[in-house]
Amino acid sequence: MSRIGYKTVTIPEGVDVKRDGDEVTVKGPKGTITRTFSSIITMNVADGEVNFDRPDDNNKTRAIHGTTRANFNNMVEGVTNGFAKTLKLVGVGYRAQLKGKTLTLSVGYSNPVEMEVPEALTLEVPDNNTIKISGISKQEVGDFAAEIRAVRSPEPYKGKGIRYEDEHISLKEGKTGK
Repeated sequence: MSRIGYKTVTIPEGVDVKRDGDEVTVKGPKGTITRTFSSIITMNVADGEVNFDRPDDNNKTRAIHGTTRANFNNMVEGVTNGFAKTLKLVGVGYRAQLKGKTLTLSVGYSNPVEMEVPEALTLEVPDNNTIKISGISKQEVGDFAAEIRAVRSPEPYKGKGIRYEDEHISLKEGKTGK
């Protein structure tokens, strides 16, 4: 990650960056994200570009350097374009319903599983077998998608379960008789 930290992040039109101590706020057309970064890394904003510098080359500092730059880049990307993930429900009778801010999953358990949608995220259920999650924070979108997938992760024999849209499940062969 050490070389990623030296890449500059270009700030697009309509995006404001403010730093107050260790707290960085990025404001754009889709919303505002505030995040606390390590005080070890220095952030330089000039001419619509942001650079990150580190004081030394020890392993911890190098790791934080790359992570800080990647997280900041995701903040800028989120307030300009946003992030989205799509989940598919594969299985007979598996379906999803959205009522207000509650997602109800019927995925083969005796009772439906109900989940509250976080405030910062937008959920769509275009059909019974598809869930689209979108928001400005890459971490929140990914965490909630992983939480939904964990309710019934795909099993390796028939592939039934909740999977990401672009995920490929390698199916195992069943037992063979004598």
